[in-house]
Amino acid sequence: MEECKSIGKYISIIYRQGQCYINKKLEPYGIGSGQFIFLNVLYHKDGIRQEEMADFLDIDKGTTARAIKRLEEEGYIYRRTDSKDHRAQLVFLTQKAKNIEEDIYKILRSWTEILLSDFSIEDSKKAEELLEAMTKNIHRYYEREEIQHGR
Repeated sequence: MEECKSIGKYISIIYRQGQCYINKKLEPYGIGSGQFIFLNVLYHKDGIRQEEMADFLDIDKGTTARAIKRLEEEGYIYRRTDSKDHRAQLVFLTQKAKNIEEDIYKILRSWTEILLSDFSIEDSKKAEELLEAMTKNIHRYYEREEIQHGR
């Protein structure tokens, strides 16, 4: 019986294997794959509102709050109340997080190198373009759904 090829299947495998790889590499730091993405955002924009991080990463607020709490417990971030909006929390990197920034990027680069190891430069760029286009398609789909259902 011929197996049906599915883009979703391959994306799922890549995602799961990536999570395993990153979890293993980040284990010595006490960080999991569910937290490092928040550090990555903060490396680009320290002092961002927790809600902005959730929106930027397209992750629900509850998951964001749990990840931020874990990073805070591990000493990688701290929170302060936003002086402009006392209901909001601003999230900042600690020196401990700044000290491992290059290690984090090295791990991410190594995973990308594994994924693209036999790709030409052109194929690597095309793969990124196609994945970006798929992401945009997903966002457009959900935007249409929200409009159709009045959300």
